[in-house]
Amino acid sequence: MSTKFSELGVPMWITESLSQRGIVEPFEIQEKTIREGLAGKDICGRAPTGSGKTLAFGIPLVVQTKKSKPKKPQSLVLAPTRELAEQISNELRSFSGKRKVFVVYGGVGYGPQRKALANGVDILVACPGRLEDLIEQKELHLAEVKQVVIDEADRMADMGFMPAVKRILDQTS
Repeated sequence: MSTKFSELGVPMWITESLSQRGIVEPFEIQEKTIREGLAGKDICGRAPTGSGKTLAFGIPLVVQTKKSKPKKPQSLVLAPTRELAEQISNELRSFSGKRKVFVVYGGVGYGPQRKALANGVDILVACPGRLEDLIEQKELHLAEVKQVVIDEADRMADMGFMPAVKRILDQTS
């Protein structure tokens, strides 16, 4: 018999949102991680592309995230590329309800990013380089971040981002 998201402790408002997209049964990585994530435990998962990792970390992240203050996100997702960061933010937005999800990465103007941060972002998806730029410019502070996801950590290491990731993590609670 297959497991349902609700059996993993996923709130009804998220299961309904997923169901509207035809997502009713969790993939293996989701079954193995969502309960622990919802309980506030650390998770380390590895699975092939297309196996549902974003929902595996995203559902607990959305549930655990509270409303944030301007320039002080509650949750942070680090991604190595702008394409992945955009993909993650779009996926999280699809079921995040009232939580504000925003993405920052280089190669685009600072204006919209500064404005969104000033208005308050609950879950920030970011590439390390642009995130450090915005921190240096005092556009945001990470002291109130309660949850951090490092997506594709192996790729981040291969791309030389680990010193930046350490500096970023040192600024979170």
